[in-house]
Amino acid sequence: MPLPSLSGYGVMWSARMRIAVLAAAVAVLVAVAAAVAWFTGSTTQHRAADPPRASSPVPTSATPAPSTTPSSVAAPPQISEPVAFAEATARMLWSYDTRDTTRDQQLTGMRAWMTAEAKYADFSSVSGQIPDPVLWSRMADQDQHATATITEGHYPSAFKQALADDPSAITEAYIYVVTVNGTQQITWKGGDGGEDRAITLAVQCRPSQDCRLAAIDPTVAQ
Repeated sequence: MPLPSLSGYGVMWSARMRIAVLAAAVAVLVAVAAAVAWFTGSTTQHRAADPPRASSPVPTSATPAPSTTPSSVAAPPQISEPVAFAEATARMLWSYDTRDTTRDQQLTGMRAWMTAEAKYADFSSVSGQIPDPVLWSRMADQDQHATATITEGHYPSAFKQALADDPSAITEAYIYVVTVNGTQQITWKGGDGGEDRAITLAVQCRPSQDCRLAAIDPTVAQ
């Protein structure tokens, strides 16, 4: 059997919870704004190498090159339509490869999808999808990796109704709530398996700008 996988959390919501978050979804997810900037993972530090002096020997082909192992996390696409961007985001969240990507690299790659507006960015809800370092290491020992297939994305009915009731509410931060369904294919040493997935995302798509992820919001009804 595979070890626990990324984004493998099922969510069931009561009618009371759905109603409770309706106002937050329309009011640009005020609850999301309250969870500002709980960024986790290490910050990559870049140090420029000292230029060789005239008297220094010219490096040869035998000189070890610095590690440039790329992360398997996809870069955010140039998409300005909320549902299409949410579908791409879900595919990114459900795809990983512990064979060539460290946990810190995974977090860094995911952070690149976030909105730059700290007021609305809830990275803690995103980084919470990643297993802890020990579990990630166990997954890597098994060469565990996953790919995703997206079935469809849609605006939850509660969000659509809220927009119909107050269309101007979206214009403060242009944050949309989108639910995405799909499947995740997980492979590990000696086996593989597929699992259905569903996730609800808050994405920011300002006019004439590419969309970015604001939060994972599991309290909005599908």
